[in-house]
Amino acid sequence: MSLRINDIAPDFTAETTQGPIHFHEWIGDGWAVLFSHPKDFTPVCTTELGAVAGLEGEFAKRGAKVIGLSADPVNEHGRWALDIEETQGHRVNFPMIGDPELKVAKLYDMLPADAGETSAGRTPAQNATVRTVFVIGPDKRIKLTLAYPMSTGRNFDEIIRALDSIQLTTRYKVSTPVNWKNGDDVIISGAVSDEEARKLYPQGFKTIKPYLRTVAQPK
Repeated sequence: MSLRINDIAPDFTAETTQGPIHFHEWIGDGWAVLFSHPKDFTPVCTTELGAVAGLEGEFAKRGAKVIGLSADPVNEHGRWALDIEETQGHRVNFPMIGDPELKVAKLYDMLPADAGETSAGRTPAQNATVRTVFVIGPDKRIKLTLAYPMSTGRNFDEIIRALDSIQLTTRYKVSTPVNWKNGDDVIISGAVSDEEARKLYPQGFKTIKPYLRTVAQPK
């Protein structure tokens, strides 16, 4: 099953380092960031999990929970978490999904259906496609998806930036331009007429082209 933006994020039950979860129930009325890893005790993912542990408060400020997944059993995640804290300086306080039967990896189209039924004996290279990020909204729909090769560490500052944009553009009839950062000017939606824009933004807006109008970020 190929997953696209605006698809309902597949629901599942799974064991995690914090006990069993029902994914949609775990998300609740907030946002979620699901990020996956090909195998425990891999170097790039060790740095990533440490980084996310350090940024967990930033995600929480945005009403977003983070949850990791690795195609190994939960007990292995617990041992790996000790290495992460030792080497990266941050304790992993968010749940990590155990996926030893590869069910979630297949459900989210990270691995093909014929990839087997166990993570035992599989190498990181065989699980290379289990390197994705999904941002999921309160409506349980996928808002963003990213896939990375194993050799390239993910930029979670960028994922926070994208989350800021998605949340802003969900609340207001705006889009964010290239390289936008929180607080920068935004683009007025093409669905908003100039007349409506003048009512929405009495402080004024800038018309660069009829289809490209910018305004200060709504507060």
